[in-house]
Amino acid sequence: MTNPPDDHAPASRWLPPWLLCLVVLTFAIGTDDFVIAGVLREIADDLHVSEASAGQLVTVFSVTYAISAPIAAVLTSRLPRKPVLVFGMIVFALMNLGAALAPSYGVLMVFRVLAAIAASLMTPAAFATAATLAPPGRAGRYMGTVATGLTFALVVGVPVGTWLGGEFGWRSTMVYVIGLACLVAIGLAAFMPKLPGAAPQPLRQRLAPLRRLPVLGALLAVTAGGASGLMALVYISPIAASLSNADSTQLSVLIAAGGIAGIAGAVLGGKGADRLGPERTLIIALSGQVAATALLAVIGWTWEAQVPIILVGILYAGWAIGGWAINSPSQLRLLKVSGDAGNEAVALNTSALYIGIAIAGLVGGLALEWRGGTGVLTASAVLGIVSLVVYMFSFWAGRRGTAESAANSHPVKESASDHT
Repeated sequence: MTNPPDDHAPASRWLPPWLLCLVVLTFAIGTDDFVIAGVLREIADDLHVSEASAGQLVTVFSVTYAISAPIAAVLTSRLPRKPVLVFGMIVFALMNLGAALAPSYGVLMVFRVLAAIAASLMTPAAFATAATLAPPGRAGRYMGTVATGLTFALVVGVPVGTWLGGEFGWRSTMVYVIGLACLVAIGLAAFMPKLPGAAPQPLRQRLAPLRRLPVLGALLAVTAGGASGLMALVYISPIAASLSNADSTQLSVLIAAGGIAGIAGAVLGGKGADRLGPERTLIIALSGQVAATALLAVIGWTWEAQVPIILVGILYAGWAIGGWAINSPSQLRLLKVSGDAGNEAVALNTSALYIGIAIAGLVGGLALEWRGGTGVLTASAVLGIVSLVVYMFSFWAGRRGTAESAANSHPVKESASDHT
């Protein structure tokens, strides 16, 4: 086995095998999370429940994930990363095996909850591991590379899983996820370097950084920003219909274009975090997302159902680039400002994102009833602006805290006149 990269080792032009394994890890977990939506009808028919009831499998998975991610991070923080990731993927595969063999809706729900708990440990650990093992100056790029797995899950993993479910039944979709998880476990066991867990430390002391304003502000910003960005994804069908009366073929092309742009955004976000710093990259990416969303809202209010689909596609691609570029710099900044609680902070970042998904569904649904797809875009833009404001407050609080720490560590010496 090899050790973590030396701080002075030159960066290789080729991605290490362990990093590719982490990409497949996020691809597998993202596919498992989102693919259920594509096989709801098959699950409902097979288990004799309504599609609405089957849809609760998605909700329960997301809620469980959001709650368990920080807890799992705390419980495993002192354990070596390699065994945690390998064992976690084996457990994830076994939970999906249980889901594939589930004889009833209740049993399937139990295994979806257990799969979500396993997944909630894997994704934050994958991002934190990528940042730790990255060569100097490439942490953002490595985290951005890991993030592309989530985007590929939407563009490739979900369509493939949905097709399998339609052709061979929804249980084959679970087998597909199991195969991906086993591939990741084998790859990590073979290629991942040893990486120790966090040093022993009282829990209260380890979690102390999470009470700082820069960390809390960043988490609130992630929640608002995630809700803003994902709202346009969740409600893309009524948005396209409101703006351009798009048919099913145009909608498919629009979704595919957004997915490709999202992959590019994830890569650019990682590179930007290394070259420009995570704070500047966050502002640029989030501003781009908000600008694209706001422009779509404006043209929707002005030319309802008359907007050329090409223009919608261009702006939607701009939204996807900005939205997916946020992930890596947001996590990299949290790792920097949270100190020894970096793993817990990244887990909370994931929880905040999933809370944002829930808010996107709720607020987006209300906005859709208010003013159709244009109303969704308007709500999305407002939440994006809120995220920008909160991020800037978080940056200000971080700079102020740094300045105060520097002043306290270098007190001004007393002069002779002070004693006269």
